[in-house]
Amino acid sequence: MSEQATAAAGEAPSRAGALSHRQILTILSGLMLGMFLAALDQTIMASAMKTIADQLHGQTIQAWATTAYLITATISTPLYGKLSDIVGRKPMYLAAISIFLIGSLLSGIATSMYELAAYRAVQGLGAGGLMSLALAIIADVTSPLERSRYTGYFMGVWGLSSVGGPLIGGLFAGLDSFLGITGWRWVFLLNVPIALVALVVVSRVLNVPHTKVPQRIDFWGAATLTIGLVPLLIIAEQGREWGWDSGASIAMYVTGVVGLVAFVFVERWMGDAALLPMRLFRRPVFALTNVINFIMGIGMFGMMMSLPLYLQIVKGATPTESGLMTLPMTFGILVAAMGSGRVTSKTGRYRIFPIIGLGATTVALFLFAQIGTDTALWQTMLIMTLAGAGLGLCMQSLLLAIQADAPVKDMGVATSSATFFRSIGGTVGTAVFLSILFGIVADRITAARAAASLPPMPAGTGGLDLNNTAFINALPPQEARPILDGFASSLDTVFMVGGIVVLVAFALIWFLKEVPLSNKSGLQRAASEQDSAAPVAAVH
Repeated sequence: MSEQATAAAGEAPSRAGALSHRQILTILSGLMLGMFLAALDQTIMASAMKTIADQLHGQTIQAWATTAYLITATISTPLYGKLSDIVGRKPMYLAAISIFLIGSLLSGIATSMYELAAYRAVQGLGAGGLMSLALAIIADVTSPLERSRYTGYFMGVWGLSSVGGPLIGGLFAGLDSFLGITGWRWVFLLNVPIALVALVVVSRVLNVPHTKVPQRIDFWGAATLTIGLVPLLIIAEQGREWGWDSGASIAMYVTGVVGLVAFVFVERWMGDAALLPMRLFRRPVFALTNVINFIMGIGMFGMMMSLPLYLQIVKGATPTESGLMTLPMTFGILVAAMGSGRVTSKTGRYRIFPIIGLGATTVALFLFAQIGTDTALWQTMLIMTLAGAGLGLCMQSLLLAIQADAPVKDMGVATSSATFFRSIGGTVGTAVFLSILFGIVADRITAARAAASLPPMPAGTGGLDLNNTAFINALPPQEARPILDGFASSLDTVFMVGGIVVLVAFALIWFLKEVPLSNKSGLQRAASEQDSAAPVAAVH
């Protein structure tokens, strides 16, 4: 392959496999557009979902729109990683953007909640590659030592989406129409022009060399993973409504376990061609880091689910306002991630950061477990900043540990595994914490009413609509207070459980071995391996 072919912007590399700072920034411009699509979609939906469900007359089944997206995004993530190792990053990244574009367009013209759920599933198929492939491509073109210098740009994308998403979602959801189209539909249609620009930019600048690997595609692995995860993800999202011990739930458990067992056998049989090669789990850093990713996902997503409920129900904030109130957490993530990245680039050391990060996140969750109805917002926001700093120190450093330890040929699947296991943990965490919350909130409200010398609530009033808590503001103060106290107390329990879970990850992180960071990018490492293999091939 010629050096000219490796240049991203018409500029020849300075040495074999190396790209200049300008070339890397050019490639980043395309990657950030793709990541912005995924990040904005997550934040914009939070403030618009209730309005969408009302307009499509599907409030009671709105969870399926989220569940469908989550299932396809989670399952497709390792598939993108493996296929990109085989056929190259660029075609798979273009495919991910294209599928996400189609799903967005279809979602924007949905006429029922069931249609929207189906189209959101298409969106999820694209979203599964937007994040993991961007991180894998950065690993290709930068060395571990300098990688943190560039991943700070990705943190900026997440920060921008965290600010803009709730505002844009609330704005469009509140409009009757815009340019002759119903306002909420722009939540999805807005993705179309961004995705089109991303396709043009990526097709022009993402010219990263790749040596195709003649390998079978692990269709059986993809099938058994789907059979294993889909039922478990569905039960995680729907189990609270169905009943955890109902016949439908038990059928999901059994199907999921059988599918996962079959997946392990298939992956062992497929060897190097496996969707998620089992040999990677024999690498202590890979195995331990992904266990920590899973546990951290439980605590992280559980916390991010609980905070908006506290702000909306206990503090009376609107969905948009609650999204903006969590900006201190975004600020903490940005500052910690970028600061730790710079230190890592200069020193080559990274192990200390997830240790401090998981410790800070654990402390933050235990502090959240102390907040109540009368806790000042500034105090809650300070804890959010601490929690964000803890997450910022962890997310980038844990990914760097996996990439530094992974073989070059497995960089795509190794990188996608971090997103995959964190997503699975997030699904479990959200389901478990919601179950805890709804399992105890009615009793806590009853206890709060008794403490206030109020009679028990009438039968059938224990289920309160979390999507619209405006009715609480219309209640007399003496009636509203027990509800607020009951929710605050229940959320304290959720945060306490989350703190205990993350404490386990904090204990495990001490066993992480720090792999020395190479000063070679993935492309340079691959070129070195090819050069060293060439004389051997000549001898034979």
